[in-house]
Amino acid sequence: MDKKIVIKAAILALFIGAAIVTVRFTPIKDSLTPAHIAALLETAGIWAPAVYILFYAVGACLFIPGTLLTVIGAAVFGPYLGFVYVWLGAMLGASGAFLIGRYLGRDFAASLIGPRLKKYDEAIGRNGFATVLYLRLIYFPFTPMNFGMGLTKVRFREYFSGTALGIMVGTFIFTFFVGTIQEVWAGGRWEELLSWKVVVSLALFVFSFFIPKILKMSRMTKEAETV
Repeated sequence: MDKKIVIKAAILALFIGAAIVTVRFTPIKDSLTPAHIAALLETAGIWAPAVYILFYAVGACLFIPGTLLTVIGAAVFGPYLGFVYVWLGAMLGASGAFLIGRYLGRDFAASLIGPRLKKYDEAIGRNGFATVLYLRLIYFPFTPMNFGMGLTKVRFREYFSGTALGIMVGTFIFTFFVGTIQEVWAGGRWEELLSWKVVVSLALFVFSFFIPKILKMSRMTKEAETV
């Protein structure tokens, strides 16, 4: 095997390992709280959206939980702008992690693939957009999938478009729910907990948990019909 391929794969493994250890087992973990990060964003003034989007993108590559990053965006910027900024940050992070995985690990992964796995790899390559879209809609773990897809034959444009569409539903539902509750909490208008906006956001949030099951059932039904 080419020495350069092995070195790049080792760099990727060290990068991922260092990111996980840094975020989970060092004092930096104590700083990754919604309150602390929100306070830092307030000091950024008009640059807060850009800082947040960049922070999300970098965080997504460093295995900072996407749920935490999304909650911060929704709480700080509200349900609508929060959705836009979260989506942009997630897309930048997903793209960055994919390209890191593709550049550093694809050749090594391809060299290890046997005849059986090669068929799956080629199938994923042929159906890149549909595969990515489906996995995003069933809430496959965000960061592992970003790096993992970079190791496959999926083309970047299909990965990008599948991710862009696939995370949109879940991102909107989650930011709308968190942002709406945050607005009520911050305003102290508890009577609005029974408003249509809160009820709709809660209903969408609950419904989001059933999306993976609905998609899996639909896929199983289609597969049964083709047999």
